[in-house]
Amino acid sequence: MRTLLPFLLLLAAPVAAADPLPPLALEPGATTISGLSSGAFMTVQVQTAFSGAIAGAGVVAGGPFDCAGGSVTRALYVCMDQFWIWPDTTRTLDKIAALDGRIDPPEGLADDRVYLFHGTEDDTVGRPSMDALRDTYLALGVPDASIRYVSDVEAGHGFLTEAGNVECWRTAPDFLNDCDIDQAGSILMWLLGPLEPAAAPGALLRFDQTLYTGGAAGMDDTGFVYVPQACAAGETCRLHIALHGCKQGRERIGEAYATLTGYNGWAESNRIVVLYPQALSVPSPWYAPFSGNPNGCWDWWGYAGKDYLSREAPQIAAIARMAAALGADFGG
Repeated sequence: MRTLLPFLLLLAAPVAAADPLPPLALEPGATTISGLSSGAFMTVQVQTAFSGAIAGAGVVAGGPFDCAGGSVTRALYVCMDQFWIWPDTTRTLDKIAALDGRIDPPEGLADDRVYLFHGTEDDTVGRPSMDALRDTYLALGVPDASIRYVSDVEAGHGFLTEAGNVECWRTAPDFLNDCDIDQAGSILMWLLGPLEPAAAPGALLRFDQTLYTGGAAGMDDTGFVYVPQACAAGETCRLHIALHGCKQGRERIGEAYATLTGYNGWAESNRIVVLYPQALSVPSPWYAPFSGNPNGCWDWWGYAGKDYLSREAPQIAAIARMAAALGADFGG
């Protein structure tokens, strides 16, 4: 039986950057995940690798599992700005089959809820990638009724908010677009069902991310987590993992993704813990200009190692360890 003391201490003072994640009472089988851009591609990777642990995914301007095929060139000209080759569902299904035993059985995806979004003014990630992702989910047994695909909003490449810093139609840093749309609420309500109205959130907590990264390339030493008061006091809660996009990590925009997207207000009133892992830029050496990660993206093309897709892939495993430390059923 867990003591309430750790939870009461959480309420009393902010967590220092050197502190670990707090163990909480999390509902089994209720973990969801979402992300923008590189975070959207990573969302699909985590959901597929741990299909038994993830109950739903929100994908904002991403694409199918292993769209890049280990090549930054393919990432740029097949998954993002399609030149003459578009993402192929059959190729994705073949890759999932080839990883048998190294990822959870794909049948675990069939009962997931899925939210997909592509803005009509988004010329960073082409719509064919999102169409291919939808078709992949359908091919893997996700019912059409479980997929919400929004593609009629005049938005640029960004996460939609009610009061962001970028005009809705534009594509510009910090990619938090003011569209008078609460996309965080739309994602959570689609994935989790009816929710209580959002409330004023409390303090965002920092934690020592190095305790969980295992030295994975491209990951910051500090991450964020939002713990509602009820969850800190010991009540059973659900976990949502929110992954920022390129140029949106702590090193570029501080806490903005974690505080301006709108997740925390919904979390507070609905007993949802929100984990915000943080990616970090990795400079490219002069002799290999495309080998690094200068924009602080999540690894969806292989910059952190040859294995970037399985349960043991450095960044996927790190995110799973963070979720498990909070109390989610990721086997750790």
